[in-house]
Amino acid sequence: MKSFIRCILLSLFTPMAFSAHERVIPLWPEGVPGAKSIPAEVVESDGRISHVSEPTLTVIAPAIDRANGTAVIVCPGGGYRFLSFAREGTQYANWLSHHGITAFILKSRLDDYGHPAPLQDVLRAIRLVRSRADEFGINPNRIGVIGSSAGGHLAASAGTLFDDPAGRTGAKLDAVSGRPDFLMLLYPVITLEEPGVHQGSRDALLGPNATAEQRAAFSLENRVTSQTPPTLLIHTQADTAVPVRNSLVFFEALTRAGVPAEMYLFERGAHGMGMNLGNGTASDWPQRAAEWLSNRGLLTRADNKSN
Repeated sequence: MKSFIRCILLSLFTPMAFSAHERVIPLWPEGVPGAKSIPAEVVESDGRISHVSEPTLTVIAPAIDRANGTAVIVCPGGGYRFLSFAREGTQYANWLSHHGITAFILKSRLDDYGHPAPLQDVLRAIRLVRSRADEFGINPNRIGVIGSSAGGHLAASAGTLFDDPAGRTGAKLDAVSGRPDFLMLLYPVITLEEPGVHQGSRDALLGPNATAEQRAAFSLENRVTSQTPPTLLIHTQADTAVPVRNSLVFFEALTRAGVPAEMYLFERGAHGMGMNLGNGTASDWPQRAAEWLSNRGLLTRADNKSN
């Protein structure tokens, strides 16, 4: 019975489930910083997107009568080479919408640009959403980021590098805080050093000839401070693409810095599992995540001007 109910619920979280509530807004209406001539954007039949030249936010409104004032930027995975936009973008956003959260799916620049473009895009997304909080009906102090795989690295970058000069472009919005209020990281890429590195993500972000200094600087366990926001980590022992070590070292760094953190490690579930069924207890991660959000008061209705 539990599996049947779960199947019914997950059927609500298909990519088109809330299409009437979607709209797409440009991330850089004044012009993309450092714009390049790259191949035309490709959208594949499975929802993967590559060669992003015009970053956007797809806004998915909270389910009717459930809006609670919390917002989440969604960073799909894909090794910084493509975006798993349907599985780890739209599906997650619809799940968040079901819980009353306003979701913003980030279509960020990828390996055609490399660093610092993805960091600029995620911080711009946070600043844009925060600056337009009244318009979106959200609390500017309840803006989180969720990311999977390389999208987890991007989300964690927002939580550790929000004051990094590379994340600024000279735009007026740079004056708005880019610090997220919470992070949700699913099987995230964290370290760009051996052991545990996902080399494809490292090469796509920093290039194949990254120096030891660059690899250390973007190994985000090295960048955690007391200002890193509260974090939820979800990973599996069976993940052979991005080893569980990535979540372990980040959790340890958060603990040393005194940052509230919670971590769920599961036996089963291959990398990129998304919200798939059939992964044992790992398939229940959305319930664990909803409990974490609830325990942090993020699913209760908020005054949109304060916590």
